[in-house]
Amino acid sequence: MEGFATTEFQLVLLRRMADFQPERVERAVHRLGATRAGMREANKRWQAMVRSTRFPHGGRRYAAVLGPPVAVLPRRIGDLVCTAQQWALPLWPDLRFEILLGPGGDAGPSWNEWLVRAPDAPVPELRALPDLAPWSSVVSDVAAAFPPAVPREGSAPTRWELDLTVPDASGRPVPCTADFTWGLLQEVRVRELERPVPNQAP
Repeated sequence: MEGFATTEFQLVLLRRMADFQPERVERAVHRLGATRAGMREANKRWQAMVRSTRFPHGGRRYAAVLGPPVAVLPRRIGDLVCTAQQWALPLWPDLRFEILLGPGGDAGPSWNEWLVRAPDAPVPELRALPDLAPWSSVVSDVAAAFPPAVPREGSAPTRWELDLTVPDASGRPVPCTADFTWGLLQEVRVRELERPVPNQAP
């Protein structure tokens, strides 16, 4: 884990987002003072570490890289009392990287790992398709704005989808699928056309 810290971990998250938003990822990589080659190397090292039997599991894994969590929150899922641990990441100041741990605590397996809205951050106003700009929202933002949203597994472990109906600019309801990577919105596809929705937001 030597030399692997917050910057490298953010590059790991960006590597998965590049499939959807290569230009945004390119700008973010430059903000971190890194390169695409550095992003690929960080991802390669991360994959090697998580496959190693010597690398910690659960919350200890992320604490070893990111330091102590900024928040530890109880979560109840049915009859189970779980724990959410959150870390702040400079690239997304309004978000937190969150892992959900089962009853085993720090040493137990992580059930979910994604970006969530920080508790003190403003929630974006999401009323229509033009509001769903890439990187503007997390899963909970979109699900709360357009119920009933139906969650679906994405094409990779770090991807999620929500099927939902959203008004277009004229107010016409449109069936859509929102794609998320590490919990962050990447694009919205109109299911009738199966194409990304044009968006003029920066």
